[in-house]
Amino acid sequence: MPLHLPAPPADSARALADGARALAITQARRACIDGMGSAGSASVEPWLLRSWQRCLTAGHRPDQRVVFNSVTRASIQEARERHRALIGAARPVLARLSRAIADTRYFAILTDAQGMVIDVGDLPGGSDEATRRARDIGRVGIDLSERAVGTTAIGAVLAEQAPVWLHRAEHFFDDTGIYSCAGAPLFGPQGDCIGMLDLTGVQVVERPELRHLAALSARSIENALVRAQPHALLLRLNWPGCASGDDADGLLGLDADGRVVASNGTARQMLQQPLARGTAAEPCHASDLFALPFDMLWNAARHGEPIDVPLWSGLRLQAWAQRADAGTNTSAPAVAPRLRDVETALIRKAVEEARGNVAEAARALGISRATVYRKLAARGR
Repeated sequence: MPLHLPAPPADSARALADGARALAITQARRACIDGMGSAGSASVEPWLLRSWQRCLTAGHRPDQRVVFNSVTRASIQEARERHRALIGAARPVLARLSRAIADTRYFAILTDAQGMVIDVGDLPGGSDEATRRARDIGRVGIDLSERAVGTTAIGAVLAEQAPVWLHRAEHFFDDTGIYSCAGAPLFGPQGDCIGMLDLTGVQVVERPELRHLAALSARSIENALVRAQPHALLLRLNWPGCASGDDADGLLGLDADGRVVASNGTARQMLQQPLARGTAAEPCHASDLFALPFDMLWNAARHGEPIDVPLWSGLRLQAWAQRADAGTNTSAPAVAPRLRDVETALIRKAVEEARGNVAEAARALGISRATVYRKLAARGR
């Protein structure tokens, strides 16, 4: 009779896989540091190789000591004041994260766009070495940029502007090889990277799945920042047939004149438009995005019903509109739709009803075909 051995516990199997991965990473790291080109690079991600190379170019060596300098009370206060909006948006998310990861001995760190710690979730308790090392980096004002501490999830996220998972052995400096970390970038209401969210553990089991949690939590912070940005109308956007009401929605903040004042990453992907203010003389307007009169969005907010919103590309989104003063004033602001918006929407509707036959649409409207083409071309059709 064959002998059936029980399968090893999940964490034991994970530990074996981690050991094999650590060996492969160590070999690739050594090849990179010794100047052996791409030898062993198949074992690691390209972004990791780029980080190691930046550390080498800066003149660092893996065996250098890493010192986390003390921080003055004045610098802590200054950091908190400068990033008050980001910290306020992140606090509820950090509290939820602390509950979610409490039994793993991981903890959350919030940094600004330069890698300086501006807030920290609940640190693990105890008096052991791992707890002391957690407290080394879990302090407001500490510089955890790649320049200061080499390759970490923090430095990699800020350089790549994408979520990452960093295995212990993947850190550049030997001193930081006890940390395991996941991270995700944070983008502000204007689309610029304003910081990152990091989940770190000290001498703990590797949890690559935390990259997903970090990215999801970062999205919650970004959405809170959009909602906090002064606006007159907030649009929640999703594709027709998709459920709405959670952090997966696109968010677009408009002022009373219809100009875009805030957006989240999902909205920017849906609309494929430069929604940030940038250096343009005039911010992006709702009529540049949606092929319908702006006042229809106010009407939707008044009635509390979702509406289909046509895009100039021919695609459609579903929008839920909410006024910033909802519940305090039931009348729409005195904003008349711009004549060109109404005119363009009517022309587009006529073309759609004529199934794309521009000549037929022109006859129905009593204008020339050239006028139809010119008006639609002027609005990006």
